[in-house]
Amino acid sequence: MPELPEVETVSRTLRQLVIGKTIAAVDVLWANIIKKPDDVEQFQLHLIGQTIHEVNRRGKFLLFVLDDITMVSHLRMEGRYGLFQNGEELAPHTHVIFSFTDGTQLRYQDVRKFGTMHIFKKGTEEHTMPLSQLGVEPFSPEFTVELMERSFGNTTRTIKVVLLDQKTVVGLGNIYVDEALFKAGIHPERMASSLSAGELTRLHDAIITTLQQAVDLGGSSIKSYVNGQGEMGMFQQQLTVYGRKGEPCVNCGEEITKKVVGGRGTHFCINCQK
Repeated sequence: MPELPEVETVSRTLRQLVIGKTIAAVDVLWANIIKKPDDVEQFQLHLIGQTIHEVNRRGKFLLFVLDDITMVSHLRMEGRYGLFQNGEELAPHTHVIFSFTDGTQLRYQDVRKFGTMHIFKKGTEEHTMPLSQLGVEPFSPEFTVELMERSFGNTTRTIKVVLLDQKTVVGLGNIYVDEALFKAGIHPERMASSLSAGELTRLHDAIITTLQQAVDLGGSSIKSYVNGQGEMGMFQQQLTVYGRKGEPCVNCGEEITKKVVGGRGTHFCINCQK
């Protein structure tokens, strides 16, 4: 699933492609992607005639800000956007087509059909699901060690599970949780409430550093991820533990271990993350 660096990269590339374009028509070829409103025709009517002014990111969500509405889009496992000329052959698994007045089309493709789209009156999107329960952005001033200490203090869950749930800090998925925990030297099965002030500081800094490095490199193309211009990310070449089961640790040479934590395949070094 695309995480913060991938979604941030997609939003940046889409800004170059679609800002200022006005929607002339919307074709929905797979209705289950549309979640709000639950009537596809109403979804189409709300969007036609609207101009895209911004493409932003909140956590792992894309926000298309138009004249009167905001469309919130989640790529889930394999969703992707691309800009095409009207009349170009449709690629397989194309499910939603936004046709613009200039003859171009923004097409949403999704092999697994897990992606979602919601539309809201502009300015209300943060006050209801799916955005209303999200935690703070990791690059914001609100993301502090003190926030982590308050949030983790009473939980009995592991730090891996807590970081994945998006309620304290957003944007972290399986890849970047594993990478940040390795940088911080924290075992993924540690109870979050057991972390010391020093460990929380290391983890806070590791989260920011890991995500920033990944953003700078355009994200990680582990499976099928590409940005809005069809380009792969390059952070996968910098991964220290994720996907490296059985390979030597870059710090100590111990074999990287993989086990299931909180239902997710989890990579760590048993020597560096005791």
